[in-house]
Amino acid sequence: MTERLILQNVMKRYGDKTAVNGVTLGVQEGEIYGLLGANGAGKTTTMRMVLGLIYPDEGSITYGGRPYGGDVQRMVGYLPEERGLYPKVKVSEQIIYLAKLRGMDGAEAEKNLKYWMNKFDADEYYDKRIEELSKGNQQKMGFIAAVVHRPQILILDEAFSGLDPVNVELLKLAVKELRDEGASILFSTHRMEHVEELCHNITILDRSNTVLQGDIREIKRGFPREQILLKTSAAVTGLESIPGVTGVEGDPEGYLIRISDEAAAVPVLTLAMGQSEVRHFEVKEPTLNQIFIRSVGERHE
Repeated sequence: MTERLILQNVMKRYGDKTAVNGVTLGVQEGEIYGLLGANGAGKTTTMRMVLGLIYPDEGSITYGGRPYGGDVQRMVGYLPEERGLYPKVKVSEQIIYLAKLRGMDGAEAEKNLKYWMNKFDADEYYDKRIEELSKGNQQKMGFIAAVVHRPQILILDEAFSGLDPVNVELLKLAVKELRDEGASILFSTHRMEHVEELCHNITILDRSNTVLQGDIREIKRGFPREQILLKTSAAVTGLESIPGVTGVEGDPEGYLIRISDEAAAVPVLTLAMGQSEVRHFEVKEPTLNQIFIRSVGERHE
């Protein structure tokens, strides 16, 4: 697969403040790429540069090997965190109009609109005004507006915020479908569990700088495992006294054991097997949330 969206040493300054400092990343065809960071880290500025709303002061952004221009604009779809559909205009009218602005003919736009509305079980909203819809359904219409022209590059900013679990799953399936069709998706969110599920590669920004980047699985291997999950048929005593164990929570249904050294794992298992039937034993890899807090939090100390 080839990289369709490439940012090379991209920098953006506002006066004496550097908003984005030398970001480099590449999103392949058929990939969902996670762009993470706390508020003010530089995510929104980066996305605005990708969208051509502002231009880098240094570095380059290319789309399928081309610089930004009118033909590239038609390749791109965008779902902003702040939803932007007109409240008093019918859903169908404005989404078809937006598709036409992206170069799609009316018949194809209507066909795609009906496809996605059916996908989201939302056919009844075709002739409704946006203001007549619930917040969750407004969000689904915003997603359809972003993808109705079948973009090759899709920018999703907090795509699932404010949705109930059923609609989150619906939107996840839609995002995966677009990925499987070859779209390059830049995905920004505060919900690390969504990133772990959808993304292979990530960039974490903090105060305009890249602090962590790469394959999530490789990144996790670089961080220590600090928790053991133990499930037994009867109580186990003495876990706290094992060297390297720093804390124990829970009961035989599930002990969560904090460790400062992975070498403590074997003595924990040995002790548990000597006192009870062990039903589950796992040295847990760090979650992306823990890695994020460690990477960004340490820099804020």
